[in-house]
Amino acid sequence: MFIALLGPVLGRLHGREVSLGAPRQQAIAAILACSAGKVVLKEHLIDGLWGEDPPKSAEQSVYTYVAGLRNVLEPGRGSRGEPRILVGVPGGYSLHVDPLHVDCVAFSARLEDAARRRAEGDLEGCLDQLDLALELWRGPALPGVPGPFAEARRLHLDELRVTAMERRAEVMVELGRYQEILPSLMKLVNEQPLREGLRESLMRALHLSGRQAEALEVFRDGEHLLAEELGVDPGERLRAYRDVILRGETPAPAPPIITVPRQLPRDLLGFVGRTTEQLRIRSHLAPWDEAPPTPVVAISGPPGAGKSALAVHVAHAVARRFPDGQLYVNLRGGTPGVKRLTQAQALGRLLRALGTVPERVPVDLDEAAALWRDLLSDRRVLVLLDDAANLAQVRPLLSLPAGCAVLVTSRETLAPADDCVQVRLGTLQDAEAVTMLARLTEASRTSADPAATTRLVRLCDGLPLALRIAGARLASRPDWTVGMLVDRLADEQRRLHELESGDLAVRSGLTASWQALHDSDHPTDRTAARLLLLLALIRVPDVSTEVAAALLNAPAAEAERALDRLVDANLVERGRAWHYQMHDLVRLFASEHVVADRVACLDRVLGYYLVSVEHATRLMDPHRVQADSPAVQMRPHPVTDRDEAHDWLNAEEPNLVAAAAQAMDDPDERIARLGAALSIALRWFQRHSYSLVDMISLCQRALAVARRLSDDAMALEAHGGIASGFGHQGQVDTAVRHLNEELKLARRLGDRFAEQRALGNLANSYVDVGRHDLTLRHAMAQLKIATEIGSQVGQRYALLMAGHANGRLRRFAEAEECLTSALAMARKVGDLGHEGAILGVLGLVKIDEGDLDAGVEALTAGLAVARTVKSLNTEMNCLITLARAHRLLGRPRQARAFLSEAASLSRAMQSAEFSRQVAEERQAQGAGDALPLAGLV
Repeated sequence: MFIALLGPVLGRLHGREVSLGAPRQQAIAAILACSAGKVVLKEHLIDGLWGEDPPKSAEQSVYTYVAGLRNVLEPGRGSRGEPRILVGVPGGYSLHVDPLHVDCVAFSARLEDAARRRAEGDLEGCLDQLDLALELWRGPALPGVPGPFAEARRLHLDELRVTAMERRAEVMVELGRYQEILPSLMKLVNEQPLREGLRESLMRALHLSGRQAEALEVFRDGEHLLAEELGVDPGERLRAYRDVILRGETPAPAPPIITVPRQLPRDLLGFVGRTTEQLRIRSHLAPWDEAPPTPVVAISGPPGAGKSALAVHVAHAVARRFPDGQLYVNLRGGTPGVKRLTQAQALGRLLRALGTVPERVPVDLDEAAALWRDLLSDRRVLVLLDDAANLAQVRPLLSLPAGCAVLVTSRETLAPADDCVQVRLGTLQDAEAVTMLARLTEASRTSADPAATTRLVRLCDGLPLALRIAGARLASRPDWTVGMLVDRLADEQRRLHELESGDLAVRSGLTASWQALHDSDHPTDRTAARLLLLLALIRVPDVSTEVAAALLNAPAAEAERALDRLVDANLVERGRAWHYQMHDLVRLFASEHVVADRVACLDRVLGYYLVSVEHATRLMDPHRVQADSPAVQMRPHPVTDRDEAHDWLNAEEPNLVAAAAQAMDDPDERIARLGAALSIALRWFQRHSYSLVDMISLCQRALAVARRLSDDAMALEAHGGIASGFGHQGQVDTAVRHLNEELKLARRLGDRFAEQRALGNLANSYVDVGRHDLTLRHAMAQLKIATEIGSQVGQRYALLMAGHANGRLRRFAEAEECLTSALAMARKVGDLGHEGAILGVLGLVKIDEGDLDAGVEALTAGLAVARTVKSLNTEMNCLITLARAHRLLGRPRQARAFLSEAASLSRAMQSAEFSRQVAEERQAQGAGDALPLAGLV
């Protein structure tokens, strides 16, 4: 079987030509043939035939064309025989044909062999291979074959054909057969008047034949055409040969053989990981369909991410696709203590690697760049530029002729470069990192303690450089276990010191990146360098642009530019919208630097957090009274309604909790006070969202700060927060103890609002343990004080508690009187928080009274209000009571539905108390479904 694409598309089967069908079927045959022996996915066939807008019937059409090809390629197979040549595989097809039995593949192989022979000095062998390659052509490639694949392949193959003819002419001249080649050379130059290589060969052949005037005329014709068509001057090689003729020199019969450089550094043995990134880079440098490579592929990432190792590994993997050589230059853009290469120095190295003698390397940068492009014209070369400082350093090296590609690594983003594909490296996946450690040291050591190995990976931030250092330390200390190294790295004060081995160090790479920003002439770079150090001051999961602006004491736009600059330098990462993250090793590096205005920076950030929480809390529930807090001058995060406020608090809570906890440990009194105030301000949201563990922990820390500063007002608020958290967890004794402390402090301070609030919360605590007499006593005491000081919120809450207690005591008339009064007061002022809670208790009272329909009505309304204000506690109470009500009404389906919602919510809340109530109701539903309604009531 032989497939011919270099001319009319056809097959040869057992020496007999066969038609491959209609044009679109020929297109499918061409795509499969160009990847002979490999799997071609159906998606690639569809893309190759129709591009980005395939018809709905595309997949079915592919099946039809494949079936047609099978009939042609295996005419005797029969309808039920298994195909052996065009084989279906999962997701696509594979053409089982020797690749060299596809003429365009054989053509490319012979061109590669010719280039190798020429590099070795075997000019006759080179010429033989070029002749064999050109003999494969029977006319224009893929004539009449439709689709994007055929169009791109046609252009590519036609370019290669002209290149082959150009190389043949050069070799003929080098062999001294210039008289023989002159007629065909003249014809080629007429057909391809802008190909400077052909024109130079013709000039050389004419000159060596003693026809200098004609040779100069060929130059002048080319000069005129290039200026008219492209607006450029002839290249340096063409001009140089013109000068040779003008000086009357006799050129050597054959110019020096152009070397084929193989400069890639050695590939790492046992390279591990980066599978996804490898596949992506290879798909651009060596496309599956043999299309030209992407001109520029940039690998960026933080110091130590393994950019260079990955680039070298992939470059070796695709080297065969670049038969004219692989060039390598270390640009030293991030090497500490070593001056980076200039553009001119980098160009000089590359030009010399291509055979340019040092004295012929142009001094002028533009001329050197032009010669660089000229030397690569009609060649396929891969250029690996390692460790670029920035785009400016490599820009003159990137604009290469088609067929060449640049693979460049940098800590900076190079995405703005023309025709550039950016591949960013993050941290290694845990499995890849563990495998890397196992290869660097004995696998038995890492497998002996998997937990310690995983911990070591995390302490190294998944960075290959850090892992290499850790592996080297373990390898050089066979008596150490992985756990011993973990213990040493766990100490943040010495972690970067421990991550040093020989000339490898994580700190040095980070220093170089930061120093480049710090020493830059650009103001944004210097701001970014300062911001990196400031970000280490506050240990939160991520920072917003507003937090960065507070740290810098600058407008948000300036902070955003600085953050984006740090992202481009791969020192921070973008996270969720308008938020940025810093890896632990970067944070440790930044924290080693002293920030003179540390307290002022923290003051601004904590002030921003505090006023933002207070503003958002007021929007969520304007009727909850907030504690007094330190005065700050910051503007809050802009939210405009309840939903926006809830979403911001919910998303920002991990940062708020971390910032508050850090601040309360600070030795500075002002910072500690702001941290305590932030903890107390978070109480309302955390109670509604059931973030009880964080709520208790923060308020306990606030209580410690209050005692340290002898601040009774702060202690009072902290006791109230602790009590609320424990109370919602069902730990009533602990809650009551803290509420009594709150009450004692309120009376000592003469704070009557805090006094009545503590009484109300004590009343609520006694409800939970069935001490309804105590609930009534404390509720009435609260009502008395609240009435005296004019606190309507206190009055509403006292009536709610009194109604709840009376209901449990089966004093239904008194309960309903209290609850309806409280409900009217809440609705009058729009207090939805209290309204939802009151409706929930009213529904419970109605059910206990036996008025099930009224109970369901109140609970349904209460559930809707609870969901509006996002009070999970009220929502759970309503769901469980509604499940009970529908069970009592003999509606098992509705009862189970509400119970299912309650069970899901209790799991999300991780509430042991609500889980217990759900279990009790589930048991009641299982026992009572078959009983008559009268018996239940």
